[in-house]
Amino acid sequence: MDDPVSEYTSRLQRQEKDIKLLQGEIERLKNPQELNFASSHLEELKEENIRLKYRLNILKKSLQEEMSQNGKTMLNINQRLQQIFGEAISTAYPDLENPPQAVTPNQQAKFGDYQCNSAMAMAQMMKAKGQKVSPREIAEKIVQNIPHNELIEKTEIAGPGFINVHIKRMFVSKLLSNLLVNGAQPPPLAKKKKVVVDFSSPNIAKEMHVGHLRSTIIGDGMCRLFEFLGYEVLRLNHVGDWGTQFGMLIAHLQDKFPNYLTVSPPIGDLQAFYKESKKRFDEDEEFKKRAYQCVVKLQSKEPDFIKGWNLICDVSRKEFQKVYDCLGIRIEERGESYYQDLMTAVVKEFEGRGLVQMDEGRKIVFAPGQSVPLTIVKSDGGYTYDTSDLAAIRQRLFDEKADIIIYVTDSGQSSHFQIIFAAAQMIGWYDPEVTRVEHAGFGVVLGEDKKKFKTRSGDTVRLMDLLEEGLKRSMDKLKDKERDKVLTPEELAKAQRAVAFGCIKYADLSHNRINDYIFSFDKMLDDRGNTAAYLLYAFTRIRSIARLANIQEDALRKAAETTEVLLDHEKEWKLGKCILRFPEILQKITDDLLLHTLSDYLYELATTFTEFYDSCYCVEKDRQTGEVVKVNMWRMLLCEATAAVMAKGFDILGINPVERM
Repeated sequence: MDDPVSEYTSRLQRQEKDIKLLQGEIERLKNPQELNFASSHLEELKEENIRLKYRLNILKKSLQEEMSQNGKTMLNINQRLQQIFGEAISTAYPDLENPPQAVTPNQQAKFGDYQCNSAMAMAQMMKAKGQKVSPREIAEKIVQNIPHNELIEKTEIAGPGFINVHIKRMFVSKLLSNLLVNGAQPPPLAKKKKVVVDFSSPNIAKEMHVGHLRSTIIGDGMCRLFEFLGYEVLRLNHVGDWGTQFGMLIAHLQDKFPNYLTVSPPIGDLQAFYKESKKRFDEDEEFKKRAYQCVVKLQSKEPDFIKGWNLICDVSRKEFQKVYDCLGIRIEERGESYYQDLMTAVVKEFEGRGLVQMDEGRKIVFAPGQSVPLTIVKSDGGYTYDTSDLAAIRQRLFDEKADIIIYVTDSGQSSHFQIIFAAAQMIGWYDPEVTRVEHAGFGVVLGEDKKKFKTRSGDTVRLMDLLEEGLKRSMDKLKDKERDKVLTPEELAKAQRAVAFGCIKYADLSHNRINDYIFSFDKMLDDRGNTAAYLLYAFTRIRSIARLANIQEDALRKAAETTEVLLDHEKEWKLGKCILRFPEILQKITDDLLLHTLSDYLYELATTFTEFYDSCYCVEKDRQTGEVVKVNMWRMLLCEATAAVMAKGFDILGINPVERM
């Protein structure tokens, strides 16, 4: 943690260890001269210790005040409890190195709100050092050393050494008021870092398919998460826009549209164009020879060939953009061609460090711990994907100065990226302790027959066909629910897009990305269970409560500033705590990049809200006239706080809710 409190605490602990060592040494020393030296050193350490403790207490006090008063950011309660228990543990057991700070939400409300489970693991650590202490004794000592704090109401020790934690209702109420006044703001960021996310990455002249769908949706979600948290994010589309296939495509372009240099060729179906050229390449030796000549001329950057290449790339870009527009994706194209001029320098750098071996005319590099080498120059002198990926990671580290680099591709490429990362570390481009470089792999999309998702003819499913089918199915669903009778045509069109694209995204993001998942329109459009359809309807219902009670936005804003959010009813308390777990969820996803945790949380929040709404009257109406006779404003504020967090969660997942649906 990059903060002064951690720095001072660490220094203090080191000092205390030094003091204990010196005290032990004094007992053993018999030489008076050595004893005088040790005593002098000990006194110096003790004086510095007093100064450090004084400074540490001031810093801790100011930090607590800042956390209590700073309502613009959301407090991560779990993280704050870890800090509190971490301090208690280090005070109680200063000699224990890296003790666990295991704090989790309690699954059963009767046992409290959170639970610290560190004592059991600490007992095992001490047993390994020859100290036999029961976990319950450890738990008692931890509790005795909990510092004064703004959060904990009381603690109870249960079973062998679980520490149940009850948090202060008044403090939770204040946090909810801060959320209502300032919105769902990100937790404080210790240091603004630069994040590069490499995702989507289709190939020029080929249509996007369901594999690209997963990379695009998951990568966009990660970007949105880091952007919300305050990081600088570079969204990169590493498209396949270079290589042998372009010689084949340009040669076919020259034959089919000989006047392409002056008249833009009407290439309507680039996929068909690609298949035609591939067929000729495979069957016609003369055409193949000419295709290779075109590659050489393209790589030499001859203007006519560059123009042909640009024409083909532009047709693809327009098709890709249709998909990105549907899904609301922002991404910067930086294809393989971008790194061509950088690859020569990469090869020279590896050669200059003596890391290159020759293998049957190829130049290869073995990275530590990897059995498969990287081929950085082919026997014909050409470069490879390995060379391109090395040039890309180098550029991102040195030119972009990225602190975090994430590659979002299918899990089948995991081994390749592990070798690339190992080679980059070997040559000294980055230290994994300082820079986070990670491959976020994902499983394949399966059809309802649990086989790889294909069309009935066995072809890959076109992404635009899939999205258009989603639009059709969502409109059918809305009409089944007779929404077309109550919504304006404009509202109905908005709801159609929100349901179609929201459901497709959520179906992907609600599954652990590491696993394969079954693509089913029927399941994703079901408005029961953990689906986008259910959550979108739930959100719309929550948003409508204030409208049905005739409460205007300005009245809600004023109430947020003046009304205490009461949490006396058990369902109010459960909902309030659930709302405030949002920063904990974001922290977990930042650490493991598993976005399904956010989906699960939003579903839990929606179901917890339903429990609250069924048990606690927000608006009371006259049964005969239907007129509003009483508004429980603090409960209306809980509705608003729920909606604010749900809206931000949707935004991170790339889902666009609508007010009416």
